[in-house]
Amino acid sequence: MDLSGKVAIVTGASRGVGAATAELLARRGCKIACAARATDSSPLPIPGTIDETVRRIVADGGEAIAVPTNLARDEEIERMVATTLAEFGRVDVLVNNAAITFPGDLGIEMKRFDLVMQVDMRAPLIAIRAAVPAMKAEGEGAIVNVSSVAGLNYIPDLMAYGMAKAALEHLTVSAAHQLRPFDITVNTFRIDVPVASEGFVFNMPDADHSDWEPSEVAAEGIVWMLEQPSSYTGRNEGMARLRAEHGIMASRSARPYRSQGTLVTESHLRPV
Repeated sequence: MDLSGKVAIVTGASRGVGAATAELLARRGCKIACAARATDSSPLPIPGTIDETVRRIVADGGEAIAVPTNLARDEEIERMVATTLAEFGRVDVLVNNAAITFPGDLGIEMKRFDLVMQVDMRAPLIAIRAAVPAMKAEGEGAIVNVSSVAGLNYIPDLMAYGMAKAALEHLTVSAAHQLRPFDITVNTFRIDVPVASEGFVFNMPDADHSDWEPSEVAAEGIVWMLEQPSSYTGRNEGMARLRAEHGIMASRSARPYRSQGTLVTESHLRPV
């Protein structure tokens, strides 16, 4: 897809991989709807708001709007898409990046389990359903779901998060088959190398970050996926493998991580 002139919705765009992806898409010529809960008027303890992301995009010559969205509420997800359509008149790209987690495995409180499933699995489905009619109207579209190695491997205290990400990857494959006739691609970008987003650094301030990549590296991979032809769809691809096979996402860390993505410990998971 040629991204110039397209309209993209990016969830979790207040910080980290979401913000970096929104800013890179804007530099590619997209108009951006930055969606997340954190705003200037209602910030979270972790640094970053969608208003800040919008200001950086505008200062760089791009066009963007802040769309406050609580992904735990179906109606707000649908409103996110409707607001984007009302402002820009189209939706071409959807990046389902936002996610949450709570510690706990079999003993996790069911209220927390349900919230993880709502935000990490149900919200991307609702967003896709809401955005697809606009993409069909344009004759093409591109969707990327951002996943984690936790969807493949057991990581202590992240059972619910891993279950949601495994389901998200299945959603990718299923939706890709259904939307292929409309030239709408659906792919998974799985983060399986260390990424030092603001959330991760905030939650692990004393950790050694020297082999972690900045969020901008992951954003490069997501945008690369969005730019592929319509035949590139239904892929659940890890960041490490994409880097090795396609020569993209050159390391910017002080001490590049050497794993090929087959095993990544819990300390290398992206924050949510």
